Amino acid sequence: MASALQAAYDARIREGSIQPDPAQAAALQRLVRLEADLAADPPRTGLKKLFHKPEGQRGVYLVGPVGRGKSMLMDLFFETSKETSKRRTHFHVFMGEIHRLIDAWRKGDAAARKAKFGQHKGDDPIPPVADVVAGQARLLCFDEFQVTDIADAMILGRLFSALFARGVTLVATSNRLPDELYKNGINRQLFTPFIELLKSKVDVVTLAGPHDYRLDRIRAAGAWFSPIDPDNDRSFDALWREMLGPEEESGETLEVLGRKVHFPHAAGGLLRASFASLCAVALGPNDYVAIAERFHTVFLDGVPTLGSNRREEARRLVILIDELYEARTHLIVLADAEPTKLYPEGDGAFEFERTASRLQEMRSADWLEDR
Repeated sequence: MASALQAAYDARIREGSIQPDPAQAAALQRLVRLEADLAADPPRTGLKKLFHKPEGQRGVYLVGPVGRGKSMLMDLFFETSKETSKRRTHFHVFMGEIHRLIDAWRKGDAAARKAKFGQHKGDDPIPPVADVVAGQARLLCFDEFQVTDIADAMILGRLFSALFARGVTLVATSNRLPDELYKNGINRQLFTPFIELLKSKVDVVTLAGPHDYRLDRIRAAGAWFSPIDPDNDRSFDALWREMLGPEEESGETLEVLGRKVHFPHAAGGLLRASFASLCAVALGPNDYVAIAERFHTVFLDGVPTLGSNRREEARRLVILIDELYEARTHLIVLADAEPTKLYPEGDGAFEFERTASRLQEMRSADWLEDR
C-alpha cells in the first residue's frame, strides 16, 4: 500500500514549499512505518472490541532544535493519517485539560461524575480520566512536549500507563530528549519511571539538521519593525501569521509564585504580546523569567519612545529584555523607533543604553543563528 504521507511530503518538495532535507527524510520513514502499522490494525467494533484487549502501536517522538521541521512532519502525518480517532494539540493545552478533568472528578458528586465520565465509583481520578481521553482519540499527536511543572510530572507516569493500556498511540515533538525531561525538577526520581515508560512506547528520532527553516522567515522579514505605521504593522502581523502556520492562538496561562498570568495570543513556543501588557502592568522579574523559559520566540508590539515620564515602564522593559537575552529567545519587535532611539534623552537614558545594545544584538544575523 502506497504511503499517503510520503506522497504528500514528496508533493511539497516538488511544489517548492519545502526543500529536500536528509534529516527530515530519515525521520519521515519512522512516521511512514507508524502509518502502515495503524492501517494494519484498524479499531475493533462490536464483539471484537468487547473481547479484544486494546493495543496501541509504537509511536514516534521527534526531538531536535527549533526550526528543523518537527512540527511540519507531525502535522503532515496527522493530516494524511487514515486514522479517524485522532487528535493533535499542544502538550501544555492537553495537560491543562487533564488537570481540569481530575478536578471535576474529585469535586463531582455521583451524578456529576456520571454525566461527565460515564461512571462515578472510586477515589482515583486517573482511570476515568484516561477513559475519557482514550475514548476521544486512539492517536494522540502532541507538539512541544515538555515537562516543567511538578503537578504534571507527578501524574504523567500513571496517566500514560493508563492511556497506553487503553490502546492509545503517541506521536510527539520536543526540544528535549526523554532523558532530559523535567531535568533538575523537584522530586525528579518520582518522574523517571515515566521516562522509561515513554522510551518503551516510542521510537525516539533526532531531527537535528544544520538548517533552521523558521529563521528563514525571520531573516527575510527582519526582526525589528519601526516606526509603527500601517506598512510595518501589516508586515509584523504577516510574519506572526506565517510563523503560526496552521496553528491557532490557543493562549497560555503561566503560574508564577501562585499567581496566574494569562497571554491570549500564544501557540506552542510562540508568544505575541503588547508592550502595554508586559511593561505597563505590575509584572516583575519572576514573570519575565517564566516567559523566557516558556517561549522560544516572542513578538513584542507597540513599543513606544520612552523617557523619564515612563521610567517605570522602561525599567520593566529592561528586565524583560535581560531575561529574553539570557534565554537566547528570538525577539521580533514593532516599535516607534530604532533601539538606540527608544530612550533618546532624559533621566534614565544612559542606563537604557545597555538594553539598546542588547536589542541591536538580538536583531542581528549572528544572534538568530546562535539559538
